[in-house]
Amino acid sequence: MAVSLTHETLMYAVYFAPRGKMRLLSLGHQLAQRHLSALDKLIGFIGEAGAGKSLLIKGMFPGLELTNDDEGLNMRPLPLLRDIEKGFFSSHTYHIDVRFESAFTPPGVLADAVKKAIDQERRVIVEHFDAIYPHLGLNAEILIGIGEEVIVTRPNIFGPLPGDIADIVFKSIKYRKMVHTAEDLTCKILEEQYGFPHSQNHGDVRRGFVLLFNEKPNIDVNILEKKVLEYINNEMDISYLDDNHILIGENETFHCTGPRIHVRNTREIENFRFLKEFKYDPISKMYALVGLVGSSGSLDTNDLNKLII
Repeated sequence: MAVSLTHETLMYAVYFAPRGKMRLLSLGHQLAQRHLSALDKLIGFIGEAGAGKSLLIKGMFPGLELTNDDEGLNMRPLPLLRDIEKGFFSSHTYHIDVRFESAFTPPGVLADAVKKAIDQERRVIVEHFDAIYPHLGLNAEILIGIGEEVIVTRPNIFGPLPGDIADIVFKSIKYRKMVHTAEDLTCKILEEQYGFPHSQNHGDVRRGFVLLFNEKPNIDVNILEKKVLEYINNEMDISYLDDNHILIGENETFHCTGPRIHVRNTREIENFRFLKEFKYDPISKMYALVGLVGSSGSLDTNDLNKLII
């Protein structure tokens, strides 16, 4: 089987994990263009519920019907099991959410169905691949983990194993949730108290967020930080309202296209702070407001995205 040199030499590729719907779909499209082979038959996704796996899959495989996703879609019977029972595979690509399907079907039966499909040159996309791997006995051709970052790898006989990816993404997802909640609180204050539109350009930085402005805002960053910290220190509940809104506390709503990627209460946000000056990008000619969470300490802004080996 011919495989491109890019696929042969891929160890890990790491991307910022976006927090909004359109950015997740766009990243999914990019991942398909860069890493997916037409010959791939077994593709595994690993990450917590609400991490954005379904949106990445929709971006990578436009038109694919997901058997179960965040929008409440629930296809019964499972198309893969139905077709195996009929003895005829009606589709080229199947989707399965192992954590959801395990409530109805033993993992061993699901694993056998996956193996039968790929033996017949069908493609199977498996969410929560780490949960079925012990029953499956073979690794995915491409593994995608979604936590604080999106990790793409092509395992070989030396690994990595699904558990290796799971250990990383399950531990790091909390930072993505902290960042997203702090980002939305900041945008809410900027919109309601400073008059900046919600459609602000967004960027990424490790364990933080970036808001981009065409002109340097006349904002005291220290005062803005105090306003955000007031929300955080008031221990406000954050909950899903609908696909485009979150509920802050009991009655404050805010537009958000990633409403499931949040902490449950603002007290879970650790050590929020802003860089105390706007960073200017001479290429885009935009000014960046940078918010960070997690470990404290002095910061060299040039080290925020430093490669860690």
